[in-house]
Amino acid sequence: MTNWKALLAAPAALGAVLAVSNNAMAAETVSVESVDTISADVVVAEPIQLAQVTSVSELSDVQPGDWAFTALQRLVEEYGCLEGYPDRTYRGNRALTRYEFAAGLNACLDVVIQLIDGSELAEIRRLQEEFAAELATIRGRVDGLEADVAELEANQFSTTTKLRGSVNAHLVVPFSEAAALDEADAVFNYRTSLNFDTSFTGEDSLRLRLRAGDGGPALNSSGGLANAGAFAGTQDDIGLDDVYYSFPVGNRVSAIIAANSVVTDDFVTSTIVPFDGPSVGDAGGPSFYDAVSGGGDFGAGVNFAVTENVVLDLGYSSGGSNVNTAATGLFNNSSYIAQLNFLTDGILDAAVTYIGSSDAGAGTGESAIAGLINLDFGGFQVGGHYANVDYQGGGSSVSFVGGVAFDDFLGTGNEFGIYGGVLPAGSGALATAGVDPVMVEAYYEVDVNEFFTFTPAVIFTDNDSGSADDSAVYGAVRASFSF
Repeated sequence: MTNWKALLAAPAALGAVLAVSNNAMAAETVSVESVDTISADVVVAEPIQLAQVTSVSELSDVQPGDWAFTALQRLVEEYGCLEGYPDRTYRGNRALTRYEFAAGLNACLDVVIQLIDGSELAEIRRLQEEFAAELATIRGRVDGLEADVAELEANQFSTTTKLRGSVNAHLVVPFSEAAALDEADAVFNYRTSLNFDTSFTGEDSLRLRLRAGDGGPALNSSGGLANAGAFAGTQDDIGLDDVYYSFPVGNRVSAIIAANSVVTDDFVTSTIVPFDGPSVGDAGGPSFYDAVSGGGDFGAGVNFAVTENVVLDLGYSSGGSNVNTAATGLFNNSSYIAQLNFLTDGILDAAVTYIGSSDAGAGTGESAIAGLINLDFGGFQVGGHYANVDYQGGGSSVSFVGGVAFDDFLGTGNEFGIYGGVLPAGSGALATAGVDPVMVEAYYEVDVNEFFTFTPAVIFTDNDSGSADDSAVYGAVRASFSF
């Protein structure tokens, strides 16, 4: 080791010996009387002459399995500044007296003095003068950072909570004859959300969401818009939309407990298909998750990783948990879901799903069983689903949707997709049980920057009502802001 390196290493050795010694050596305590004749326990150091150790093996009570053995070994063999008791013990589990602290400090200072001579000190002074301007600049930057940190600590919103928000605005224009469908020439709606996400351990999440919007039906023939709709049927009024706490249970299980707004696909690890999120139409969802009635207030679920690739999702949601009547409570107007997922980092993702309802009303979805699949070819994905929905009072409907999505299309972060198929009966304002509404959408999500995406789309719908005006073509644009 050069003298310069020794100079840098010596303080580290000093710190180490003091840290280790602080938990290592102790003197005996005796009871004495104070000058006021009041009894007190006072620590008095015995006149012990500590002995320099040349090998850690000389200490009879230090074993290779001890947690600090390596540190003690380095202090002896590399720096030669470790002392033990005359009986060749170290007494590493006892407290340290001020006298023993002084003895340990003196031993290491002797080593430091031996490693440093006048030439090294002169070199240090020369380097300080040569880099004085740079050191002053660094000192100024550190002072500025300390001031900024102090200001942030004094004015921070919370040490545990982050505020996240989003605004989604839609412009929808029917290309077909608006009057025939009893529609406006164009509609514009918005929805905004403010999420207060709190984490106490770094792995859990407590979410409170405030939401407002003015969106009504914008695709009258079938389906609706994703990321749209007012809160609880209100217009422009703020409502508390999400209250839930999610947390891990060991290494393989995560759980969620909710007070409202968590139902069916909110419990699942993945909806598998690539259209869920980028699509403008809600059918990219997929729609069968919303075809079964019930739930929406209290909810509880778990996600269990059976293996690295197999995950079982279970969830239960009640629609009247906060009302104490014979027809409400935790176990009425409820829905429940089980989904088994096969998820990989390769080509195949798939799932099978069952959704049930305990109190489906007449003509509403009582149960659904579905299969989902997605094939990722590294540049584009092909995905879809097939579902069968049974209705209370008899009858069922079959739905299926498939399509393709191209990743990073004409730019990093962009996605072009086209999908379509038959939706569950009852999807949309004009659809009723027994019909098979059809929807096809082509969208292009443009990732403008980390805060803004812009998504134009062309949507074809047919509600299969048998009337002359049951189909339509729409142009839609969604602008999404997130922060």
